[in-house]
Amino acid sequence: MKSFYKIITIFIITLLASPVNAFDTIARSAMVIDQTTGTILMAKDADRRVPPASMSKLMTLFMLFEALRDERIAMDTEFLVSERATKIGGSTMFLREGERVSVRDLIQGIIVQSGNDACITVAENIAGTETAFADQMTKRAIELGMNNSSFGNSTGWPDPLQRMSARDLVTIANIIITEFPNYYPFFAQTSFTWDGVKQNNRNPLLPLGIGADGLKTGHTNEAGYGLVGSARQGQRRIIFMITGLESKAARANEAEKLTNWAFRQFVIKDLFKKDEVISKADVWLGEDKTIDLIAEDNISGLFPLGSLKNVDIEINYKGPIAAPIKKGDRIAILTVNTPNIGKSEHHLVASKDVASGSILNKILASAELLGRKAISGQLWAN
Repeated sequence: MKSFYKIITIFIITLLASPVNAFDTIARSAMVIDQTTGTILMAKDADRRVPPASMSKLMTLFMLFEALRDERIAMDTEFLVSERATKIGGSTMFLREGERVSVRDLIQGIIVQSGNDACITVAENIAGTETAFADQMTKRAIELGMNNSSFGNSTGWPDPLQRMSARDLVTIANIIITEFPNYYPFFAQTSFTWDGVKQNNRNPLLPLGIGADGLKTGHTNEAGYGLVGSARQGQRRIIFMITGLESKAARANEAEKLTNWAFRQFVIKDLFKKDEVISKADVWLGEDKTIDLIAEDNISGLFPLGSLKNVDIEINYKGPIAAPIKKGDRIAILTVNTPNIGKSEHHLVASKDVASGSILNKILASAELLGRKAISGQLWAN
């Protein structure tokens, strides 16, 4: 049997509305994704390695969350505070040398108060030294596909090794939101009090009522003002990163405008429901000659509120599909191609079992194939 790739264009959608405008950000580097569909809405120098400042604390938190998930530590585990941690300077939780602080409190100290002392305490108690912890951060980032990230410390303090890209920061934010939903609510916490000192979360979007619920600000003279943010409205969630702004006010204004643009200029359309029959695939040497292809999950598309001409939906599979086939086997890829947005891919699966055919069916199928080859001249070609 010779397999071939089959492409089926099942229909074309036409959307009519006012044209969508690209977001022209003043940020030095930026990226916005629609997490619900995995669509990149905007990218500006998204792979450029930039100083991340305290936004790199997201990687520190990820390492801590992994240690919790792996049960190497628990939320009530107490970490010892070193002299070095108390003398780091910059944003602080106001820890004291020699005291023991729970992981739960340190998480809040890092997220809400951006405590450099809390980060070093975490690093030293997990890896022995901050340098060893930073090396682990770099190695883990590469394993996660964050190839434009490297770390010289756990805090985001200026260091030639401390670099991340907008894409990598959006990636680690997405991983935290997806893999650690039990810890993610800490990012929406508006204040935290430690040792009698109350500090407010520096994320400017949290009090605005636009669905913002995370993640982390950052600022150094080298990096400028930045924010890795996320917001949810209805069934949609966006994640973004901006950096290189000149002031807190510029950061707040740009983040709010970017969030509103991402939600107001794009809309999700439901295309197919889970288990809905979408097409058919040819079967080779099976009891049935075809198999229904159904959606593995609900399939939605993100579309700009714009004057788009054609949105192509195609099905691609390598067939005919050899029997036996099991219900749920992934057979084909459905691709939604939206101009000015890009492509999204979704799996189509077999709707039922298809057993191998009888000997007679196999003989008939082989004879049919030989007949087709003879007609096309392939049988005699060499």
